[in-house]
Formats: sequence, C-alpha cells, structure tokens
Amino acid sequence: MTVTTTKTAPFKFDNVGSFLRPLKLKAAREDFKNDKISQEELTKVEDEVITELVEKQKEIGLSAITDGEFRRSWWHLDFFWGLNGVEKVSADHGYQFAEVETRAETARLTGKISGENHPFIEHFKFLQQFADDTVIARQTIPAPAQILAELVRPENKEKTEEIYPNESELLADIASAYQTFIQELHQAGCTNLQLDDCTWGMIVDENFWKSMNDDFTVESLSQKYVDLNNSAIEGKPAGLTITTHVCRGNYRSTWASSGAYDKVSDELFGKENVAGYYLEFDTERAGGFESLAKVSGDKQVVLGLISSKLPQLEDKEEIKARIEEAAKYISKDRLCLSPQCGFASTEEGNNLTEEEQWAKLQLVREIAEEVWG
Repeated sequence: MTVTTTKTAPFKFDNVGSFLRPLKLKAAREDFKNDKISQEELTKVEDEVITELVEKQKEIGLSAITDGEFRRSWWHLDFFWGLNGVEKVSADHGYQFAEVETRAETARLTGKISGENHPFIEHFKFLQQFADDTVIARQTIPAPAQILAELVRPENKEKTEEIYPNESELLADIASAYQTFIQELHQAGCTNLQLDDCTWGMIVDENFWKSMNDDFTVESLSQKYVDLNNSAIEGKPAGLTITTHVCRGNYRSTWASSGAYDKVSDELFGKENVAGYYLEFDTERAGGFESLAKVSGDKQVVLGLISSKLPQLEDKEEIKARIEEAAKYISKDRLCLSPQCGFASTEEGNNLTEEEQWAKLQLVREIAEEVWG
C-alpha cells in the first residue's frame, strides 16, 4: 500500500531532511580537517555515503529524497558561507540550547551579498541523478529570515551596519541572492525546495524578548520576516514547490526555544507564500493545534508528531489521536506526518542510532498508511 497521491510535496509520509552521519563520513571529515586527506578524497566518501543513503530512503518508501545534508557541518551556516559577500568566522560563543552550547561559529559579511554560483548547486546535481518516477530530489536550505537573524547577532551587527547602513538595501540584497540561487537550482532540475526557519520559534519564546531592545514587537518582527521570505521566493519558477520547516532548535537532542505558534500565526500561516509547513508538534513546547485554523488557501501542514530527538518509538494510537485533534482545525486531507525535525541538524547528530532513526521513519510510514492509505 502506498500513501503517495501526488508528485509534489508535502507527502502524507514525509521527512524533514537531515540524517545521522555515518561513522565513515565523520572519520573522513575529521581527516580532511586535519589535512590527512584531500577535498577530492572527502568528496568521494561523501558521494559514496549519499548514494547509500538514497537507497535506504527509497527502500523505506519516502517520496522525496535528500542528501541527508551530509556535505554540511550545520543546517544553515554552510549555506550562508556559500553566498558571495559572506565568510566563515569563529564567534565568542555558540548558540545557547537548553542543556548545551553549540560550537562557536557564525557567518559575517565581507561585502555585498549575492547568490550566483553557490556550491549547493553542484551538490544538488549529484542528488538529482537519483530522482526517478517514484521519488523527487529535495533541496533544504535556511530561510532568508534566518540569515537576517544571523547577521544582526551582537558579534555581527557592527560589520553588517558598516556594509549596509540602510537596512532596506540589506533586505533587498538577501532577497535577490535567494532569487538567483532559486533560479539556478531550478535549472539544475529541482522541483522541491524547503526553507528551514527557526526564527519563528525564537519570536514566540519569552526569553528571546528579554535580550531584544524596544525597537521590535512580535508583530513588527513577524511582518519583517514574512515580507523578506516572500520577497526571496517572489517570481519562483513554475514547477518548483517551496515549503518551509519551523522548529525550536535541534542540537544533540536538545532544544533552544519554547512557545505556541499562536503569536505568529497570522503572518506565518496566513501570509507566507509557501505550499506547505513542516511543523514541530512533538512536545507541549509547541502548544496546541488551534492556530492551524489560520493556514490559508489550500496549503498543506506536515505534523511533526514523531520525535527525532529520542530513540523511543511513539505510541501509534496516541499519534493517530493527535492527528484527529489537529483535524478539528484544518481538513485531514491537508495534513501529513513526519518527524518534528531532521535527525542531525548539525554533523554531531541527535542521541539515537541509525537503526533507531530508520525505525522512526518506518513508524511514520505505518501511521500515515493507516490514517490516509
């Protein structure tokens, strides 16, 4: 039995994107960092493990395959570093999560931003060769709002304002860089782009506002983010489906923020011009389903009810009951199911095994078939 009824994302049985890095890949990346192997040798290992990953994704029945983000260290920073006018730098401190602080790296401006000749285009071309009549190749990148948030971090703000004294020019260049990347990506054959976006999870967290000045409100920042994201995908190629994934942090099985979607639902669900939302809903930190009533048009919602952070398998009947609860606010036909986030938003990965990772996806598939099959 299959639950796939369309060739466009989201799918009833779906996944967010990243996978646990195999030991072989981790060892090769470490060797490369220590100048023991060349870039060419590292790429050869990456190609091998991505090929193996694609086969596993096909075997389990996913309709959209990714490269697992195996060529990246971070879900977001590697993309920023690939833009023109952006450099990789060490930071004073990492991102603060509930129980741990991440590696201290960031992206800082060196000049005006543009998006041509991004290395991710070649990465996607490798994945695209595996697309066929049964699967599409999906590219995941951080949302435009995410790079704006990175560039105004305290350690980056001065450099950003030096290069862009007028913020409207910064916003325009970010949007333009994304438009360039999107056009090149589509020319490489991509039909599904996913924008990963933690900014909404920060906006709804009360602790986030304690570190902000009085220049912003929930409403004003939400409007700025949705305007930027919409500007970046304006004029997207016909045949390219763009979705977005929203979460509250995912690093070594810990989280960074809490808060329901209610405060940002008008902007995020009502105004963002995407075809679907992959939403974290695996814990009470994401709130209830009421705000799903704000999802406009015929946009789809992928319920992230299965945790990618924990090895324990969820109870099938409890997940089905939660899907029914969500269906009170949005038609069940517009709902899908996935883990709440990737299994390795950074190369460190979450605290579970590869076997447990695949068991989680098998559970998602079984529930999706029983609910929508």
